[in-house]
Amino acid sequence: MRAVALDIGKVRIGIAASDVSGTIASPVCVLPANEVLSGARTWRRVIEDYEPEILVCGLPKTLGGEEGPQAQEIRSKAHQISDGCGIPLDFVDERYSSAEAKHILHSEGLSEKRMRGKIDMVAASLFLQTWLDTREN
Repeated sequence: MRAVALDIGKVRIGIAASDVSGTIASPVCVLPANEVLSGARTWRRVIEDYEPEILVCGLPKTLGGEEGPQAQEIRSKAHQISDGCGIPLDFVDERYSSAEAKHILHSEGLSEKRMRGKIDMVAASLFLQTWLDTREN
C-alpha cells in the first residue's frame, strides 16, 4: 500500500511517500500550502506520480500525548485536502519530527539557510516511516 505523508504548515506542506510495498518512506518535495489546499496542478502531479491509497498527516501533540492547539486546524486542512483528491486519511503523532529532521540535515552539513526548505519533507518522511512501521507490527 503506497502512502503519501503531509507535514501541514501555515506557509508550506512537506510531502513524503512510501515505496509501493508500503515499507520505506522517502522525502518528496515541499509545496506552498495554498497550492495543496486548492488542488493546484503541482499537488495533482504528486498524486498522479505516486498514486497513494492513503494520506497520512502529522498531528501536533503535546509532550503529554494530547492534541496540541494546532491540531484542530491541521485536522480541518487535512480533511479539505483528502476530500479534494478523494483519498482516505489517517493521522500520526508528529512530535519531535521537525527537530529530528533538523538534526539529520545539520549532521549532513547543511546550514540553517539551506535546510529551511527541506525540513518539512524530511519530517514528513520520519513520521510516515513511524506510521508504516506501526502498521507492520
